[in-house]
Formats: sequence, structure tokens, C-alpha cells
Amino acid sequence: MVDRVKLAVLGAGLIGKRHIRHVLEEPAADLIAVVDPTSLGQDIARSAGVRWFPSFGDMITAQRPDGVIIATPNQMHVRNGMEAVEAGIPALIEKPIVDDVAAGEKLIKMAEAKGIPLLTGHHRRHAPMMQKAKQIIESGKLGRILVVNAMFWLFKPDNYFDTPWRRERGAGPVFLNLIHDIDNLRYLLGDIGAVQARESNAMRGNAVEETAVILIEFKNGILGSASVSDSVVAPWSWEMTTGENAAYPKTEEACYMIGGTHGSLAIPSLDIWRNPAERSWLEPFDRKRIDVETQDPLVLQIRHFCKVIRGHEEPLVSGREGWETLKVIDAVKRSAATLQRVALP
Repeated sequence: MVDRVKLAVLGAGLIGKRHIRHVLEEPAADLIAVVDPTSLGQDIARSAGVRWFPSFGDMITAQRPDGVIIATPNQMHVRNGMEAVEAGIPALIEKPIVDDVAAGEKLIKMAEAKGIPLLTGHHRRHAPMMQKAKQIIESGKLGRILVVNAMFWLFKPDNYFDTPWRRERGAGPVFLNLIHDIDNLRYLLGDIGAVQARESNAMRGNAVEETAVILIEFKNGILGSASVSDSVVAPWSWEMTTGENAAYPKTEEACYMIGGTHGSLAIPSLDIWRNPAERSWLEPFDRKRIDVETQDPLVLQIRHFCKVIRGHEEPLVSGREGWETLKVIDAVKRSAATLQRVALP
């Protein structure tokens, strides 16, 4: 018999429902509870055939899981993370790990002091395509990497914003979406030293941005640009190009382009572009597409979380690693507010 890891999911929103489904389907895990204060959360728990609790405190007095997946609104991550660490329960916290850098540091130090595994839900690092892209870059096939461009352009329908917290501080596509892309770039290319950003909310006028453009300086000298908008109809985003989530229509476009002195790489297609002979703008190109197995990174992340809980693996994306990505996003927000370049410590 497999000693299944007992997991609880906090939050039954969009991402929480996906986690619930994947835990139910994972042979290494048992879903034992859904924690959500709403009647919808209660209905989802009933449909999943597990116990429902309105709060973490209610759950922990009645039933203790081996680990928790925290998929509550961003503003709740600190409180829920602290509850898990204080109870000695490993936690996988959806990105951003918190919505405040100082609070994040306190949470991480507390978890490290108690020896409680804390993971950040930057699940895209688990994608086989991302693993292969990192191998290609580190192999030297592209030469010295000089530049990267990342895009997240799509249109979120008006009813998406009917949920109030999505219009409030701590939401917006920089925190909710671009943070994934920044984490991907950090994973592929290294740590970021400085950013300069501009934001706009010209279309919807909510308290959060809907469009942002960022100049990125990596510590190793690579320069990059990233642009994000949830208010344009376009095919250039991770969601639309990877096919990771069947809810989104898949296109054959790229969301990242990485340029080196001997070749360039398109993601997610893993097309490598090179001059077969002399490197020159007058020379023809050779395009080679690298095939890779397709697997849902959210599934792989839950499987990995179970192994971390059992002590079989170290976290691929630790709480501290998620905090480092959050610091970049915080710098982006500060740069946009001050209209100044912001260097990271």
C-alpha cells in the first residue's frame, strides 16, 4: 500500500479548484479537506467528498493534514502561511508567496527556524519544456546570452473583475501574472539586479495597473524587456502559447525570445535559430525544434510537494526563492510609482 500524503487545500477559487482536482487525481496524495469560508467552498468540498472547514483554525482542531496548499487571495497568504508554520505543517503557497516583502521575510525566517518546508507555487519551473530550455541555455549552444524579451498580452473579460479583491492593491497583472514570467526568467537566466518600469490603468481605471512595461538588468549583464497587459486581445502569453491550461486557446506563437551570440531560442516551441555557417545578417537561418514531453506542471508540482513532505526531495522553488522573485516584483511596483530605476539589494 502507498502511504499517501494527506493534503488540504485552502481557497476554492480559480487556482484552488485546479489544485483540488489534481490532488484528487494524484496517486501519492489524499485530499482530506477544503478550507474556504464561502458556501461555494462548502459545495466544492461536498462534491469532492471531503470535509469542509471555514478556516484553518477550525480544520486543525478537527483534522491534521501532512501538508497544505494555500490558494487563498494574495492578501491572505501571510496569515495562512504563518498558521501552517506555527502548526508545523509544510505549505505550498501560491504565488506571490505574500504581497509584502517584509512580511515575506518574516514568514520565511520563521519556517526556516522551525525546519518547516515552505514552497512557492511557481509551478512553471516544473514544466519539462522549461527544464529543457534551461539545459539548452546552459549548454552554450546559443553562445553568450545578451538579451531576452518576454510578453504577457491577453484580455481578461469584464466579469473577471466582479471579484472585488482583483481590483484592489495586491492584485493586477504584475502581481498575478508577470510574477510567473519574472520567476521563469530568473530560473533560466539568473538573478536580476535592477528594473525600470511604467504602468497604466487607462482602460479600466481600477486601483491596480492593467498594462506595464519593464526594463530588466540581470546581474550577469543580460538585458531584458517584459510587457504585460490584461486588456489587449493578443496571442502572446504563456497561457496562449504553451497549452498548459486547456481553458485557453493555444496558438503557435512565442511568449519569450532569448538571444545569444551564436543563436536564439523561442519559448515555448524550443525553436533554436542559428546561422549554419558564418554568423551574419546576410546568411540564411537554420531552425531546429527540440521535442520535449508535455506534462502538466501543476500535477508535477503536487507530486514534488508530496516527495518534499516525505523528505525524498528538496524544494525546487523554496519559499525563499519565491521571496526573491517577489522582491523583483516589488521593485517593479516601486519603479512605476517613482518613475525611477530601482536596484535590488
